[in-house]
Amino acid sequence: MITRHDVGKKSLNKRELLLIEVQHVPEPLLDELLDFVEFLKTRSIKERAGAALASESSLKRDWLSPEEEEAWKDL
Repeated sequence: MITRHDVGKKSLNKRELLLIEVQHVPEPLLDELLDFVEFLKTRSIKERAGAALASESSLKRDWLSPEEEEAWKDL
């Protein structure tokens, strides 16, 4: 287990630093911290899905063109 004293000994990545900090979060705050982490994950998924939908609608014009249909008809 990495402790706060290890921080000065080597360069830690963000995940390691977060794990150290979580070890020192008071028990009553852990539910709130878990809710926040889940919120961030959900927000990230929604943002990626939104970007995919936006790009799909803009590319749809090209995909549904007669030229595209002709190019792919033999596949």
